[in-house]
Amino acid sequence: MTDLETFRAETRAWLEANCPPEVRGPANDEDAIWGGRNATFRTPAHKLWMERMGAKGWTAPEWPTEYGGGGLSREEAKVLASELRRIKAQPALNSFGVWMLGPALLQFGTEAQKQRFLPEIVRGEIRWCQGYSEPGAGSDLAGLQTRAEDRGDHWIVNGQKVWTSYADKADWIFCLVRTDPDAPKHLGISFVLFDMATPGVSTRPITLISGKSPFCETFFDDVRVEKENLVGPLNRGWDVAKHLLAHERTMIGAMGEIGAGRPAGQVALDAIGADAGGRLDEPMLRARIAELEIDAAAFRLAMERVGDQVKAGQAHPAIASMLKYYGSELNKRRHELLMAAGGSDALEWEGERSRDGAAARGWLRTKANSIEGGTSEIQLNIIAKHLLQLPGA
Repeated sequence: MTDLETFRAETRAWLEANCPPEVRGPANDEDAIWGGRNATFRTPAHKLWMERMGAKGWTAPEWPTEYGGGGLSREEAKVLASELRRIKAQPALNSFGVWMLGPALLQFGTEAQKQRFLPEIVRGEIRWCQGYSEPGAGSDLAGLQTRAEDRGDHWIVNGQKVWTSYADKADWIFCLVRTDPDAPKHLGISFVLFDMATPGVSTRPITLISGKSPFCETFFDDVRVEKENLVGPLNRGWDVAKHLLAHERTMIGAMGEIGAGRPAGQVALDAIGADAGGRLDEPMLRARIAELEIDAAAFRLAMERVGDQVKAGQAHPAIASMLKYYGSELNKRRHELLMAAGGSDALEWEGERSRDGAAARGWLRTKANSIEGGTSEIQLNIIAKHLLQLPGA
């Protein structure tokens, strides 16, 4: 056996022994594992799954082992991902720390910051939120006005963020603040970390048309931030922010991969029934679902290819915008099909038959995919200018 075949056999055996039956199969919002100091778990098995994967470093499989990661090669990480898909394992950890902050710390953080935060992220012991957008600076991210006043060994931060996902549940925040108000727009910004339990931090949830929302308004009133929690050079936080944005957009784009929730084909089959050949008894819908599944499979392969390019240092910086745009559109298409497959039942807003309006609420939630992380219009502009190099873009 080759080394990779040996790794696959060992991985398969470990997963069979350590992945509880309760975390195999389609997941819903209640199954999501976010970790953190106030973590809740739908079942003890979900907590056990996070702990086992975190202890092995497989919640961040390609991070270095010295920071708690799995230390896997790109090829080994692909094998792990394929084996997790094979047994339909639910994610052991959903984490902005893994998806966004971790890569930024690995690139820009001090050794002390890496040792302090990365192992806790891997084990799911700390939950993060992102302080980027502001009421007067959404898509114009560099227009932020939250200020950090220098007080010697610390800053005093005042301002407001908006659309802060899960701010009311997060332990810490990675936040952009203006440390030099007289500098040009993209300069004078710094990237800092601080505890959400710090005096002066408050949050207020924002409800969306789906009836619920992860989003919050976040307020800072004379919040003390220690100088040791500055990531990257002072006044050069825009460099850190851009690096992190690429990972955020790739993360949002990954929603286009089919895997979470019941397959659209199965939902349609349950609602409509099968023809004499055992196929979905609605040819047009059947064709649309097949087209979605083909496009999603192609997208997953594109994600893998881009991951290889990133690892080799060959990826174009703007490629994340392409993944974010297409992944958002795929996710919206999937939920449009789920609504079509569910028929009138899918329109129900609450009640046991509709699982409290899961289809309608999920469909409405996807409308934000083309806004969060940078609007689709911005992504298309980036693609036109930096990837396609179109005249006048």
